[in-house]
Amino acid sequence: MTGEQTTDQAKNSGEQQAPGSFLSVLWETVRYAVIAAAIIIPIRIFIAQPFVVSGNSMFPTFKNGEYLIVDELSKYVDAYQRGDVVILRYPQDPSKYFIKRVIGLPGETVSVENGVVTVSGGHLTEPITLDEPYVKNPKIDTLKRTLDDTEYFVMGDNRAQSSDSRYWGPVPKRLMDGKALLRLFPFTRIAWKPGGPESFGVTEP
Repeated sequence: MTGEQTTDQAKNSGEQQAPGSFLSVLWETVRYAVIAAAIIIPIRIFIAQPFVVSGNSMFPTFKNGEYLIVDELSKYVDAYQRGDVVILRYPQDPSKYFIKRVIGLPGETVSVENGVVTVSGGHLTEPITLDEPYVKNPKIDTLKRTLDDTEYFVMGDNRAQSSDSRYWGPVPKRLMDGKALLRLFPFTRIAWKPGGPESFGVTEP
């Protein structure tokens, strides 16, 4: 009889502890989920975000379907430089995102003569003609545009097939959304700061 009572007591004890154990596991799961969200969400919003290349405006530097990680800190620290590959919101429809290359900086004048790009003004002491080894499919354009203190002039590397500042004008700084930081896919083309001027050996005079 004593043994039966002990067994029953153990069973009752186990039954009483089960709800508490379940709640404890549930609470730990929720707690870890909240901590993970507190870490991941700010990174996703303020530091880095994924981007999938759509179209051929940056071909062959970037190909359709490539998967990138975008450095969003750039838009908070004025880090855009000439030659940077950037993700921006289309000025005529900010819900759309484009990938382009920075050609002209705030306050500069961008001149294109028969497809050759020259930049002057701003902080430049004299005009510079850009060395652009990343352009494999040029277009014979002629235009001139002076930027204000909050605008960037951007162009696609595939000049013959790119919709960019030549057609819809400069991009306000508020619509610049970050720089290409990492190419993750395809695996055969993984690269840090892909397509940046340094990857082509380009330096500004």
